[in-house]
Amino acid sequence: MALKGKVALITGGARGIGASTVRLFRQAGARVAFNYRTAKDRAESLATECGGESVCRAFAKDLDSAEAGRALVQDTVAAFGRIDCLVVNHGIWPPDDAPIATMDERQWRRTMDVNLDSVFGLVQAAVAAMQRQAASKGEVRGHVVLVSSTAGQRGEAFHADYAVSKGALISMTKSLSSELAAQGIYVNCVAPGWVDTEMSAPALATDAGRAKIFGTIPLGRVARVEEIAAPILFLCTPWAGFISGEVLNVNGGAVLVG
Repeated sequence: MALKGKVALITGGARGIGASTVRLFRQAGARVAFNYRTAKDRAESLATECGGESVCRAFAKDLDSAEAGRALVQDTVAAFGRIDCLVVNHGIWPPDDAPIATMDERQWRRTMDVNLDSVFGLVQAAVAAMQRQAASKGEVRGHVVLVSSTAGQRGEAFHADYAVSKGALISMTKSLSSELAAQGIYVNCVAPGWVDTEMSAPALATDAGRAKIFGTIPLGRVARVEEIAAPILFLCTPWAGFISGEVLNVNGGAVLVG
């Protein structure tokens, strides 16, 4: 599971799944860049914990547009000279139920800006950088891992904006794999179910909420962040050398589709 000499960009890296992924990639030997939006102290503390600026760099960047995504890739390449792994982990999930008949268009647009448009910019710039990196025929140029959700597979009532954006990432995974695999660029997707993070905290805050959620998961609990980060790391290692275009479900058995 070693990634010595590799450079990874992990979005949404200051907390939750992202922070756990930053730690695992550093443990595997990669130099890591990640972004944060407002959690400056937490991000800087994580970068220091993981070895400091020479090997782990935190960038302040609100990923709300394709332009912002491209800029973050440029920052990573400027800092470390290359990019070998792009992990698109950031995203927003508006916690209040919003029926489609009354959903505020501003909510819809903000969700798409963050969860989808910025991903286009990230992937576009990262793939272009990977294509410029010298590689012999048959060698790996890079890895892209998009983090989707069970909501992107089965939908989620009253959260159509989130489900649509995450479903699009699954389609993007399959499209990009078909386009890029022959060039030595692997594109895969991890689709988590419920995870114990700050984003899911409001839904898990009450006994009734937890009972409802746990009742849909055969394992009877939500995931720990490490249980999502580890499959992401795996997909960027030689052990996943014959996996491309895959949607890896990490959801406790809740949704059994690809």
